[in-house]
This record gives sequence, C-alpha cells and structure tokens, in this order.
Amino acid sequence: MSKEAERILVGVDIGGTTIKLALINEASDIVEKWEIKTDKHEQGLHIPKQIWATIQTKLAELGIEKESVRGIGVGAPGFIVPRNGVIAEAVNVGWRDFPLSAELGVLSGLPVYIDNDANLAALGEVWKGAGNMKEDIIAITLGTGVGAGIISNGHIVNGINGTAGEIGHFTVEEDGAPCNCGRNGCLETVSSATGISRLASEAALEHPESELGKRLASNGNVSAKDVFELAAAEDESAKAVVNKATTVLAKVLASAAILTNPARIIIGGGVSKAGDALLDPIKAAFKQAALPRTTYECEIVPAQLGNDAGVYGAAYLVKQHLDEIGQ
Repeated sequence: MSKEAERILVGVDIGGTTIKLALINEASDIVEKWEIKTDKHEQGLHIPKQIWATIQTKLAELGIEKESVRGIGVGAPGFIVPRNGVIAEAVNVGWRDFPLSAELGVLSGLPVYIDNDANLAALGEVWKGAGNMKEDIIAITLGTGVGAGIISNGHIVNGINGTAGEIGHFTVEEDGAPCNCGRNGCLETVSSATGISRLASEAALEHPESELGKRLASNGNVSAKDVFELAAAEDESAKAVVNKATTVLAKVLASAAILTNPARIIIGGGVSKAGDALLDPIKAAFKQAALPRTTYECEIVPAQLGNDAGVYGAAYLVKQHLDEIGQ
C-alpha cells in the first residue's frame, strides 16, 4: 500500500438531522463512511464531543492509529468564517458565533478546518466527482433552497465574512415571494424545489383545467418532481413553470460565470434528478445570456457524488491546507 493511501483524512458533514462522516485516504478512496443523529440540545453545544467520540470509536473498530490521521474537515450549514474556524450562524443546528475548529481541535489534538457545506460539496466534486480536478468551477445544489460553492484557482471563494457564493440570494424578482433570508424575490424562491412547487401551485390555480391543476386538486400540492413529469407529458402549464425556473437560474449562472469564468458549472441536489429535462433548458438559456467567450470552455454537467460530496470536500480541505504548509 502506498504512503498516499495509508494516511487518513476525516470528512464530516453536519446537517440539522444527521451528521455524515467518512474516513478517506489521500488517494480519494473512502475507507469507511457512516452517519449519526445530530445532537442539537443546548444549542448544539455537545456536537464537537459527539463528533470526536464517534471518530474515536470508528478508528478503534478499524484498527487505525490516530497518528495515521492527518486532520478533520467539517462542513456545516449557515454562515461560516473559515479563517478563524467560527460558525457565525447555523440556524438548523442552533449555533451562533460557535468556535467549532477550536472546540474540536482541543478534543482531538488534530488540525481542524471548516467551511460551509455547499462550498465543501463543490470542493468534493472537484476532487472526486464531476469537477475532474478543474481549478475553476461553480457548483449549484438545487434542493429546498439553492446552495452554491465557487472554486477559483483550486480554492474555495469565501469573501470577507464567508458569504461569497450565496447565489441563491441573487434578487431575481422585484417584490417577489418572501425568502427565508428575510428579503423578497431571491433565486431560491423561483428555482429551488420549494420555489418550483410554489410557481406550480400558482399556475395550477390559474389553470385548473390543466394536468397541473388536476394534480393539485387530487394531491393538495404539486412537487418539483410532478412539474417535470407533467412537462415531459406536454402539459403547457408545467412547461411554463420549468421554462421560468430554468431561465431565471441560467441568467444568474451567466452572471456568476462572467465574474468567475469557470470551466464547469455542476448542478446537483434533489431537483437535478430531473436530468436532461432540467439541464437542457438551462444550457440553452445560459448560452443566450452569457458572454460568448465565457461559454466556449464552460460545460454544464450533473453532479456525481450525491450525498458523499460534503465528506469528500471536507477531507480534501484538510489535504489542501496541510499540503500547502508542508505537513
């Protein structure tokens, strides 16, 4: 076994319900992955202890010495300040100004690096997935919201206080629907799963005779999956919803691409399961909206890693940092 394969990187992806963890070697192979329930009582105070305890247990089970572990990378939802390892705000977990790197570092005695979960999903796709080690990419996650990570010159773009890349909060509709961020008309309100569902419900009420209208009447709601299914069956109301959601998203991506000039735009999350029904209209609208030179080498591709993207990115974050300082 090579020295590269022997050294272990720990990737941790904290969610509001579960924490995903993985031991990954430096050749990017998962040695072991597992998940535990997130302990959110007392505003998540005990999560660092919980994480280190489960890592210790897994290392012991596998007979891996702590000395083989290079460090721990952690992704968390919300606003992160990577340079000081503080979670500024993670509503789903209960943290505010929480010194996660310091807490976990003291417990483990290992280097700890943290970043936003969407950023680390992007980094994971670069290392092991659809990014294919390209140094300039944008990765979008279309789920309940719209998450995004920007990788430039091989590194995550964070900005001064960790809010760079929050593409989901581009304003796309003046006086639009309320967003969870407290503003109105954000991209999330149009192109996320919940945004598409909202648009579909409005269209269904306006056209109750449509298949979309019938689906709402029978089920009481219309999901993003329903919308793409009915659009494929040529329901005009559903097709109009898909057209709006994808065109608006493509215009935001075109603006982001003009700023960062990526080699690839990677699209993942639950909505991306629609496949070409989602990607094809995005590609067409992107080509119209972006600078021609920007589009020459920019591919729009589906994400490959699914739920493993976060742990891969967290592990690679450790490798990047320690390789740069020669440790």
